[in-house]
Order: sequence, then structure tokens, then C-alpha cells
Amino acid sequence: MNSSVPLIEIFSSLQGEGELAGYRQIFVRFPGCNLDCAFCDTKIEAPAVCSVETAPGSGQFQELAQPVSLEILIGIISRWCKQLPGAHHSISITGGEPMLHADLLARWLPELNILLPIHLETNGTLPEALPQLIEHLDFISMDIKLPTSAATPEMWQEHKQFLEIAREREVSVKVIVGELTTEQELLQACKLVAEVDDEIPFIIQPVTGRDGRVAVIPERLMYFQAVAAKKLYEVRVLPQMHRFLEVA
Repeated sequence: MNSSVPLIEIFSSLQGEGELAGYRQIFVRFPGCNLDCAFCDTKIEAPAVCSVETAPGSGQFQELAQPVSLEILIGIISRWCKQLPGAHHSISITGGEPMLHADLLARWLPELNILLPIHLETNGTLPEALPQLIEHLDFISMDIKLPTSAATPEMWQEHKQFLEIAREREVSVKVIVGELTTEQELLQACKLVAEVDDEIPFIIQPVTGRDGRVAVIPERLMYFQAVAAKKLYEVRVLPQMHRFLEVA
């Protein structure tokens, strides 16, 4: 059984999105995605080599031969944890869409979870893959893809099925809003979450450019927050914080 996979990058940084924004994590980025969102600017193709920081947080990278084995990944994370004890909150399993690699993650996560808590970043559209991973996850950040802003097909049922399983762990929901986002689809997302658990944190994230500017005017964001707050207990508006770090 293959226990290696091509990875895009491994690095240490501050989480820039969602419920864990501001925490320092070790990011493990997997290739591939089952969606093609209009606002996505993440590289998802598996490269010829994996980029790995030479030291955690250095911003300097070296090339690692593909595919990457679990043993190599554990070695990197263990070394970084010894170099910076207590600095990292968790390991962020991200992509692309990491759930495309669920069978491999079912073997990897029990070992990685020994080192640090596991945070899964996912588009929440592959509910059938989640049960084999759920016991090894500590945090789940699930996107709800709004059809107008993401330019993707409606996937309400898949999102709800995923969230019903994910609620076994500490889960939060993120919706990305843009200029075309409608009140109706935002309300539908709120209704979906409320039917599962109205206390799940709900984060409204405006599309954020590399210059740190958001694509939605503040008045519109405030209105969206008020609309969502009528349905859910915990609603926040958070831009992509790492954009501001890049500008700085």
C-alpha cells in the first residue's frame, strides 16, 4: 500500500483564515481539487518537487524529491517542534482539497496527531470520505461554496452531510463573499448551518486581493453580518489575514 504522495509545500506560518486565524501552524499542502472556484489563487497541481522551508518561518525554501513519505514528513515536523518548542498550535492539512487523499490520510493522521493537533481545511463537498478520518481530527474548517461568488454548482446537500459528520469535532464554517454574492444564498448557507447546529462559528470572508483590499464594501459586509446573526449565534467577518502580512 503506497504511503507516499506528491506534496506542494511544507512550511510554518500564521493561519490567515477562519476560526484559527492568528495561530501558528505547520502547513502541509496537498495537490488536486474537485472544484474550480472563480476566486481561487492557490496552486493545486502536483509539482516535480515539494517546496520545504529550510527552517520554520524562514521564508527560504529547498526542494524535496517527490513523492513525500510519512517518515520524511514526520522527521521535518519533529525537527521543527524541537527547534521551536510550543510555537506551533497545530498541523494544517490543506490544499487544494486534501479530502481527495482520504485513504492515505487515514494512515498518516494517527501518526501526525501524536506530534500536534490536526486542523483540516476543506471545501466540505466529499462527505463520504470523512468518517474514516474524523477520529484523528481536532479542528475542521469547512467552506460553504456560494454558487455566485465561487462560480461552482450548488452543493448544499453535500455541505450539509459533511457538516453533520464534522460536528463531532471542533468545526467552523467559512463562506467567501464577493461582489456578486446575494442575500438569498447567504441565508441559505445560514439555514444549512442552523439545521445542524446554530452555535457552529460562521465566518464571512470577503474576497481579498494580494494588495490586502477586499472586494466587498464595508457597508455590504456589515449587512451580511447582520443577516447571518439573525440565524446563528456566532458570526464574524474576517478578511484573509495573510494578505496583510504579505503586504507588510
